[in-house]
Amino acid sequence: MNELQFARHRRLRNSAAMRAMVRETVLNKEDLIYPIFVAEGKDIRTEVSSMPGVYNLSLDHLGAEVDEVVSLGIPAVLLFGVPEHKDAEGTEAYHDHGIVQEATRLIKERHPELLVVADTCLCEYTDHGHCGLIEEGRILNDPSLDLLARTAVSQAKAGADIIAPSNMMDGFVSVIRQALDEAGFEDVPIMSYAVKYASAYYGPFREAAGSTPQFGDRKTYQMDPANRLEAIREAQSDIEEGADMLIVKPSLSYMDVMREVKDFSGVPVVAYNVSGEYSMIKAAAQNGWVDEEKIVMETLTSMKRAGADMIITYFAKDAVRYMEGN
Repeated sequence: MNELQFARHRRLRNSAAMRAMVRETVLNKEDLIYPIFVAEGKDIRTEVSSMPGVYNLSLDHLGAEVDEVVSLGIPAVLLFGVPEHKDAEGTEAYHDHGIVQEATRLIKERHPELLVVADTCLCEYTDHGHCGLIEEGRILNDPSLDLLARTAVSQAKAGADIIAPSNMMDGFVSVIRQALDEAGFEDVPIMSYAVKYASAYYGPFREAAGSTPQFGDRKTYQMDPANRLEAIREAQSDIEEGADMLIVKPSLSYMDVMREVKDFSGVPVVAYNVSGEYSMIKAAAQNGWVDEEKIVMETLTSMKRAGADMIITYFAKDAVRYMEGN
């Protein structure tokens, strides 16, 4: 044994204080963005059956929710609308008094310091459930862009701090950037869903938002999960078109992509810890198969280690409580 030479890596793991001192990645509450589903109507506080602890909330319940978010020190919320009325063009998405617009006004009046990120898409608002206009079963790219631009401007007028376009139409960042600038919102940043895969992990979200496609799927505009280089091309296009931040969605199965996007892009990268990822942990924890707190914190920390500067997660409130020992 006296002649053996090997590295003593365990020296830096021999106590909690030592491990904390040399820790490379630290998750902070300032990294978190909390998604909220805002529903038209009154006295709605309906738990999403596939997402325990997540609710559809009407405006009369939204205030209490954002009060809690602010009290926990979470800096931002991401708003999704659940309208009463849907049509082929998703007109409620860009109506000046649409549900996201009204929710934004309420939040900014109540908590001006809380950042409001507005999801800019059509799928929750169309009766066919797709993210653009339809013609003979085809999702039209260019005609859909105008509606997205109108939606973004309407959200900015309502007070949204960040526009987050998610529909994956080609050119959506360029059109939205131009529309915002022309409307006087040149200082409103775009958090683009630049790398969004056609993923099975979105199932619970579609229940929450009522956005399941009524025919076909979204594979002609969302990305093939098998592709890595395509993600780089998509991200590069969005940067060139004016995106200020890039979302990688989902996160858990795409950390290799997240790291590559972070390394090449030079802009903030956002991980979306999506509904299916949330629901799997919740289900396993409720069955006593995993320790929910430990799994949540390990999962979110791994996303940050993979390159995320921010994390959109339904676990945001829980994560802050875990961090603070509550």
